[in-house]
Amino acid sequence: MKAVILLSGGLDSSTILYQAKADSCDCYSISFDYQQRHRRELHSAFLVGQKAGVVEHQVVNFDLRLWGGSALTDDSIDLPQERSLNEMSQNIPVTYVPARNTIFLSFALAYAEAIAAQRVYIGVNALDYSGYPDCRPDYIQAMQEVFRLGTKQGREGQPIEIIAPLINLKKTEIIQLGNKLGVPWDLTWSCYAGADVACGVCDSCRLRLAAFAELGLEDPVPYA
Repeated sequence: MKAVILLSGGLDSSTILYQAKADSCDCYSISFDYQQRHRRELHSAFLVGQKAGVVEHQVVNFDLRLWGGSALTDDSIDLPQERSLNEMSQNIPVTYVPARNTIFLSFALAYAEAIAAQRVYIGVNALDYSGYPDCRPDYIQAMQEVFRLGTKQGREGQPIEIIAPLINLKKTEIIQLGNKLGVPWDLTWSCYAGADVACGVCDSCRLRLAAFAELGLEDPVPYA
């Protein structure tokens, strides 16, 4: 079975790549260089994909700085720092990139149909996360209908399936799953700050560090 994996190089996407491998899929990974602040993640995506033995790794280039709207694509918007997990859950943060997963899934769908893949894996997570609207179950359900209606495969009765195995897992549960699957955490990257060393204070770093700490584990990624 062929599967396209949305691979950012982060904790969640690396876990779903290894889950797809465990599901006996031939894995084709796709990453996105949208001129994000944290383009360092693309290096990790390549390394994780290489380690996992993906059949092919694609990088799609486009520029979402054209209209900004997010701290990840507009340097004039400050990244949130030192926020508690409770603060992160209060509202949709400025790190939300408008319609990002819709854009990503559209590219992944086109890639999947072009290579006659049966599945698209995405590492969205609705728990222990920043409340992004495009990481929730109802969004994934709606996009599954788009996959069915908007493709030749779908109209012919063989729709490409969206697999989101992490959507209802806590971050600690994702790490536990990744440990079972053998995810190389040292190669992954979660930081939003854009430096060569993870900052440890942005929302993504804090969520990651808190989950490792809760499990009594040390995150192998170095922090500033």
